[in-house]
Amino acid sequence: MTTTESRTIDLAELAQQLRVDAVRCSNRAGSGHPTSSMSAADLMAVLLAKYYKYDFDNPDLPGNDRLIFSKGHASPLLYAMYHAAGVIDDDELMTYRRLGSPLEGHPTPRLPWVDVATGSLGQGLPYGVGMALAGRRLADVSYRVWVLCGDSEMAEGSMWEAFSAASFEGLSNLTAIIDVNRLGQRGPTRYGWDTGTYAERLRAFGWNTVEIDGHDTAQIDRAYTEAEETPDRPTAIVARTVKGKGVEAVENKEGKHGKPLKDPDEAVAELGGVRNLRVRVAEPTDRGGRPERPGHAVHLPEFEVGSKVATRDAFGQALKAVGDASPDVVVLDGEVADSTRTQAFADAHPDRFFECYIAEQQLVANAVGMQALGWVPYASTFAAFLTRAHDFLRMASIGNADMRIVGSHAGVSIGRDGPSQMALEDLAMMRPLWRSVVLYPCDANQCAHLTSTMADLPGISYLRTTRGETPVIYRPGELFPVGGSRTLVASKHDRVTIVAAGITVSEALSAADRLADVGIPARVIDAYSVKPIDTSTLRQAAADTGRILTVEDHWPVGGLGDAVLDVIAGQMPSTRFAKLGVRGMPASASPAEQLAAAGIDADAIVHAAQQLVA
Repeated sequence: MTTTESRTIDLAELAQQLRVDAVRCSNRAGSGHPTSSMSAADLMAVLLAKYYKYDFDNPDLPGNDRLIFSKGHASPLLYAMYHAAGVIDDDELMTYRRLGSPLEGHPTPRLPWVDVATGSLGQGLPYGVGMALAGRRLADVSYRVWVLCGDSEMAEGSMWEAFSAASFEGLSNLTAIIDVNRLGQRGPTRYGWDTGTYAERLRAFGWNTVEIDGHDTAQIDRAYTEAEETPDRPTAIVARTVKGKGVEAVENKEGKHGKPLKDPDEAVAELGGVRNLRVRVAEPTDRGGRPERPGHAVHLPEFEVGSKVATRDAFGQALKAVGDASPDVVVLDGEVADSTRTQAFADAHPDRFFECYIAEQQLVANAVGMQALGWVPYASTFAAFLTRAHDFLRMASIGNADMRIVGSHAGVSIGRDGPSQMALEDLAMMRPLWRSVVLYPCDANQCAHLTSTMADLPGISYLRTTRGETPVIYRPGELFPVGGSRTLVASKHDRVTIVAAGITVSEALSAADRLADVGIPARVIDAYSVKPIDTSTLRQAAADTGRILTVEDHWPVGGLGDAVLDVIAGQMPSTRFAKLGVRGMPASASPAEQLAAAGIDADAIVHAAQQLVA
């Protein structure tokens, strides 16, 4: 195979090679999106040969440009680019979509040159904003973020959150390349080939916008140069293209989306045959660096046993301490820093605090983009509003992202604000995520320790904090390992086990005292680690007492009760089990009234325990 210098390569020939390879690998797989790849081939050929700066031998190099396929279904085109760059050979290209191959149907970081998982449309550009934001405010290095977008995903609200955020932040290191090929999955897109409408909207959002013929390499070249030379705002290149470009049987025809070509040999011949061009991609001139994780300890705040402190307050103070010790920690807020208490970090480390405003999808996307570049993000907002970003969390888990999510104001215990502000599904939302950790502290010292622990956890970790004050029951400096629990009350005569977490722990302790007074000794377990849960302790308690009662400030589906039931069910069939949770729609009331109305206060626990032992 011939190695050709980037500056002398025939761009049109390279684009045809990308098309041919997209057709070939999709045909071998028997599935894929070759027509969506063919429309953007010229755009990517010019980028790869002349503008993209990347050291493929060192994919973690801070100075590398970043390329995101927001239209992730065009993965055959991305893999064809890697083939042209010489980092995968033809045999590996032909493993596309096969079992065990890293060349998946939609790109994931199983390939070292892919930073984030894409495929759920509307997410790649938001991730790109996070990466560009890190380059603008965090990194002592210059790099550019290139995002290939599809016209279908321009209907997604998350795209416009990203367009708005990028303009506000002046991210001139970000370029969105919009492949306007007119056809979506089932027919024409919203605006078809009306590139002017897209351009008008993008200019209104503050972007430098260039309309081009996406198959004219000279126009593409000039547009990329303009993007690099625009100093004060991001650039959107709105490229009119043809889906299935180059093959008459599929070119600009409906019903060809997501299907291999029926006659691939004829298509390859029509495209000029198989080529073996190789591009020597330029390496970054600014290789850069980032802060290293320090070795010294975090000096956590300490809270006096017997006092009352909200776990959100403890989280805010602990987060500041983590930031004091770790220059790679960043914090992202959804315009609620005063309530979530991340303001303490913002005041101490304003250079590493990011206000994302009321845009929860972009909030999480920023965290995903920053962690891909080696930063350690904590993203915080009201737990109820994280539901808007669940698909971003789902995709982040697919991409093996390492990030920390903190949801405050959880459950009915927030009081008078009413159900719109009460997260009652967040545990159920976070538990199923791949590699997720779910933590729900009951007191300030426990919360401080878990806040610090999260900094070193892989995967997505979730910390649920409480608005109101709770009693401090643990001493400063006590350890709370992930996957552990604390047995707070126990004896060899226990007749029932009460499993609680967070706000319900103090209610469970009060109930245990009252049950003891009527001759029903009760064991109390603080299951602060909801996932992974302490299987051995729970099974031992079930064996010892024969009865398990769970109580949680959450819907009774998918939360703590189900986590405990998963441990007991099928393993210990003789155990009697009952679950207390919020079963009716709450309304405005005081915190104490809310707990009573929901049936999760001490009175309800006493009654349910008595029923179990009757």
